[in-house]
Amino acid sequence: MKHAFAWLTALALAIPQISTAESPTMSQDQQDVLNAIQTMTSNFQANDIAGVMASFETEATVVFEPGSLVSDAAQLEQMFAGMAAVNPVFEYAGHEVIVNGDIAVHIAPWSMTGKTPDGQELVQSGLSIAVLRRQPDGSWKMVIDNPHGGRLLTQDQ
Repeated sequence: MKHAFAWLTALALAIPQISTAESPTMSQDQQDVLNAIQTMTSNFQANDIAGVMASFETEATVVFEPGSLVSDAAQLEQMFAGMAAVNPVFEYAGHEVIVNGDIAVHIAPWSMTGKTPDGQELVQSGLSIAVLRRQPDGSWKMVIDNPHGGRLLTQDQ
């Protein structure tokens, strides 16, 4: 694990296209990627499922549960609508955006609170890892969205 941390630290220092949201050195591409993520999150919290779906490419893959990939647009829409029923409120502990040409990775620790339809409090958290692609119109859309990327860190090695 120490080697992985050292490698990631060295990589972060070597690649100029890595930035956090608070950094004044964020490129326009990085800001556009972050805006795409923030727009999707806002739409999700507002129960605007059409807006959420517009944040994804047509054949995107989302990991709603660890190990459970969904790539069918109709099923994605249904899953997002079901999740929106808990009136989720998301908070991010920070953002890291890596851009290489027309591909980007967004990494962010998140927490979410909500209430189930029967009134039970719901609290979840994780590490979101999303891959985005620049579209022909210059916008960014998600191709892969894995909000459970941190699960591997807690598994026994």
